[in-house]
Amino acid sequence: MANSGSSQVISLHHELIIAGFGGQGVLKLGQTLAEAAVCSGHEVVWTPAYGPEMRGGPAFCTVIVSSERIGSPVISHVDTAIFMDQPSVLKYQAQVRPGGNILLNSSLIDATLARTDINVYAICANKLAEEIGEGSIANMVMLGAFVHITQLVTAESILLALQQTLPAHRHFLIPMNAQALQAGAEAVVAMSAGN
Repeated sequence: MANSGSSQVISLHHELIIAGFGGQGVLKLGQTLAEAAVCSGHEVVWTPAYGPEMRGGPAFCTVIVSSERIGSPVISHVDTAIFMDQPSVLKYQAQVRPGGNILLNSSLIDATLARTDINVYAICANKLAEEIGEGSIANMVMLGAFVHITQLVTAESILLALQQTLPAHRHFLIPMNAQALQAGAEAVVAMSAGN
């Protein structure tokens, strides 16, 4: 007979696409989330892709976070999409499953979408990052919003992951990244309060 008081393992499987252009930290966002998920004991696949341009060309990555072994890194439809620019919305929004989430960097994207079967979160990521004092951390603002919405990992695990993914000479940026994560979470809370 099973012990009814035993703790139950929560099963999870979340597929995500992050898209924008080179120089926005799209790949770093995905890599940091993947590392945080590993630190949290999850199975993870992170698949980066980008154009040949150093900056300004299309960049995207996919991340799968699961409590089970991941059979394939290939994703056709996702639970969540994080879009950093308008062309990415046009190209990838159809891949989001009904009931899924789209997080838009509304600093660069018109927040109006034709789809009504998804949850849309418009985050002024560039504006919030600039208010913190570093425009290049807009990606961490978006990651903070994502973490708050999905609860896949904690903000603490993201900060631990940054210690792994950032070179040592950039560790001085971690407190600013913590502010960016908080700003993204607060933006979602403010959105929910406004509804």
